[in-house]
Amino acid sequence: MKKTFKLNIEGKNRDRVIDATKHEIRQYLKRERNKALPADVDFWDFDCRFGLTAEAAAAVHPANVTALIDAAAQDGADSFYLELLAKPGHRVARTAPVEPS
Repeated sequence: MKKTFKLNIEGKNRDRVIDATKHEIRQYLKRERNKALPADVDFWDFDCRFGLTAEAAAAVHPANVTALIDAAAQDGADSFYLELLAKPGHRVARTAPVEPS
């Protein structure tokens, strides 16, 4: 998903538009995560970029998207750009923590 979301739509309540935008993003993530995994893949990971414009978009963690949307809305932004691209993810074993002696 590469999309510029408008937050100010004439005739619509801004708060409702923001909630609808968050809902659309959550539904996209859910739909992508439910797709069948290839044989050597553990989970679907996402490359995520967020910014007020496509040129100013920076890499962020997908879990932080709703907080960034809220921050952009409170700053009075008229729109924001979001890029979410699914990619195969591979789990990495954690190393045991070293205890101090």
